[in-house]
Amino acid sequence: MAIFISNTIIIVAMDFCKKWDIIGLGAIAVDDLLYVASFPQPNSKIEVLQRVRQGGGLTGTALVAASRLGASTAYMGMLGNNDLSDFTRKEFSKEHVDFSLCPQTENARPIYSSIIVDQSSGDRTILYSLENFAPPPPESVPDDLPGRCKLLFLDTYFLSLFPYLINSSRACKTPVIADVESRNILNHPGVIDEIDYLILSKDLAAEITRSESPKDILEGLTSPNRRCTVVTEGKNGCWFKEKGSSVFHMPSFPVNAVDTTGCGDVFHGAYAAAIVRGESNTTCVIQASAAAAIKATRPGGRAGIPNLQSLQKFISVNSNIIPHKVP
Repeated sequence: MAIFISNTIIIVAMDFCKKWDIIGLGAIAVDDLLYVASFPQPNSKIEVLQRVRQGGGLTGTALVAASRLGASTAYMGMLGNNDLSDFTRKEFSKEHVDFSLCPQTENARPIYSSIIVDQSSGDRTILYSLENFAPPPPESVPDDLPGRCKLLFLDTYFLSLFPYLINSSRACKTPVIADVESRNILNHPGVIDEIDYLILSKDLAAEITRSESPKDILEGLTSPNRRCTVVTEGKNGCWFKEKGSSVFHMPSFPVNAVDTTGCGDVFHGAYAAAIVRGESNTTCVIQASAAAAIKATRPGGRAGIPNLQSLQKFISVNSNIIPHKVP
């Protein structure tokens, strides 16, 4: 363990000897959810029926999902001395997500979001601030960090660290799973080809590959290092291609959606948890799709995340929902 000061960055009692199933680097957020009967029109007033604060963020919620599904998880990112950081630590502690790897600086904070949730449809609109949210400085990330876990989880809020972390992962022989949400990844040529498990939306995947059909998109995202690529499209399910295999479509599970906040993040976390359990890629996709569907039945980004037992029961009850090969 080390304690040192670099400018305003304080590295406090980090445990680099412990090993986890998954270490995540990326977005964490504090979400204030505002529930309304229907989405407000311009120049109107509308009653907030319920106001709830929850933890969020792509990587933060993915790690919580993986933890609930039995994986040991840790987060590395900047936290500070403020209410939003304290709330994040409290939520991580409750969900058994280790944050001992986090550098600390006075003003650092999670992303702060206000989310308007339309109760008539479950759809949501996210208003977020990136003020004082930033990736940790490269010098605070040890070269062997990926060697401390079975799987390294990244999202594109920490895109500047991708080349360094992917190279370190190759040296440590640790696979990388990435939630790619930003087209800015195109500014880092070759990086996307080095991701072992790539998950991204159909719209972004179509933009990257300049293709329209899911089959052409997935063929266009093939690379020698890729173990599996998944392209998601909300209610339309997802398409995936394992290395050396055909393209398959996984339909979404039918549920009464109350709130879709965090569904994509839960998908990624459940997929990651299934990987470290040693599941096949097809099973990973089924479990990820099911976990996201279950989450949608409860308000907020995390309240509906299932444990492994309830996830397996849900899949058993809906055993007719399975992937099909795309002709």
